[in-house]
Amino acid sequence: MSSNTHSSYDIIIVGAGIAGSALAHALSTAATTSRAAPLRIALLERSLSEPDRIVGELLQPGGVAALRSLGIAAALDGIDAIPVHGYAVLDAGQTVHIPYPSRAQGRSFHHGRFIQNLRACARAAPGVDVLEATVTDLIECPLTRRVVGVQARRDGAAHDKEAFYADLVVIADGCFSNFRTAVMACNNNALTNKPAVRGHFVGAILEDVTLPIPQHGTVALIKGHGPVLIYQIGEHDTRILIDVKNPVPSDLKNHILTNVVPQLPASLHAAIHSALSKDRLRRMPNSFLPPVEQGGPHTKEGVILLGDAWNMRHPLTGGGMTVALSDVVLLAPMIAAEPDLADWHALTDVLHRWHWARKPLASTINILSVALYDLFSADDESLAVLRTGCFKYFERGGECIRGPVSLLAGLAPDPVLLFIHFFSVAVYSIWVLLAHPRYVHAQGRVKPKLARPTPAEYPALCVTAVQTFWTAIVVFAPLLWTEIRWW
Repeated sequence: MSSNTHSSYDIIIVGAGIAGSALAHALSTAATTSRAAPLRIALLERSLSEPDRIVGELLQPGGVAALRSLGIAAALDGIDAIPVHGYAVLDAGQTVHIPYPSRAQGRSFHHGRFIQNLRACARAAPGVDVLEATVTDLIECPLTRRVVGVQARRDGAAHDKEAFYADLVVIADGCFSNFRTAVMACNNNALTNKPAVRGHFVGAILEDVTLPIPQHGTVALIKGHGPVLIYQIGEHDTRILIDVKNPVPSDLKNHILTNVVPQLPASLHAAIHSALSKDRLRRMPNSFLPPVEQGGPHTKEGVILLGDAWNMRHPLTGGGMTVALSDVVLLAPMIAAEPDLADWHALTDVLHRWHWARKPLASTINILSVALYDLFSADDESLAVLRTGCFKYFERGGECIRGPVSLLAGLAPDPVLLFIHFFSVAVYSIWVLLAHPRYVHAQGRVKPKLARPTPAEYPALCVTAVQTFWTAIVVFAPLLWTEIRWW
């Protein structure tokens, strides 16, 4: 049914999640001399009740710094957030401690509580209307096809839709975006519209457990399966996320209890069994969606995508919120400085500058997330060599830890540094393959023993070494290409 009422704003933001709420606050408070009055912003969200998700619960130190830059660090207060000081990586009973550099801290928390605080910050900002309404359609000018607003249905309005008009519409409705395809309709690259799903994280909450290293994210490498991520999100609650590759087993609980739990620390077994017996297992897709430049001929006029609606990376490294908040830090002052938001040519220039300004941080986190997942979920011999080498690389300590964790934490936005460390891992993995002792089953012995490769083994090992380095290139190069392509 056609709209009976309408409202006009400068900017409409669809989705009051991480990116949408932060952008609404940032645009409202951005210092600018180009306009006499604050922007009028409508922040539309389908449901303003507290969301309940199993991801978006670990904010890296770079994300905490972005919150401070936006003036909304208080969103971390009063939600039972836990300081995070780094990571512990577990592999076959061995643990490597990977602390954040310079005593940097992240935060982990219940996702919904953090979102509610961000929405409260947006609601308190001048000129921002936070409205509960389900956006159903984009409104386009019949002559130019420019997006000039949205149609939405408020809660309780069974039939009538309301029209909201604005010079600029920002779509920040998350990984399951209803409007991604429509906005990117002008771009022929299928990667811009449909995320690649690598598998799923299956989540549960463990009660009153002690992690191998308290106040650290724990990554457990599971032989033959994907990694397990464990981190505390409250005084009594600890999140466990279990990577399950496609196709997802029909009996998830049995899969977890049979294949995963035996490889986790024994101290966690009772809590996992308890959680699986009384809670419903929930899952989220592990999606990858590379960013493509917006504006100009790339997308519809008058509308842009932000956050997971536009760019997603694997959640293993917990970098999604850091990228979204850092994007807002860069984009908000650029948009606020434009005197005429209806000037799509000027906004195209803004989007171009923002697209490349975000590259150092966003590309580093995007590439690292997928590359690290490929190593940690090794499903062939070459990747298994790289995974072993990566663990041994961390064991060296010093810069072998400080560099990679600075990249992961969002503190070192440097794709070149990522390239150096990734291929250092590849070379060191080959050294480990050729020179380090490994367990072998000797004839007449029940238990395996440590032994270095024999001369007779080296021809086959050299072939494996070449395949391993080639695999490293195959993993890294396509990810790098998705970030540096310019069309």
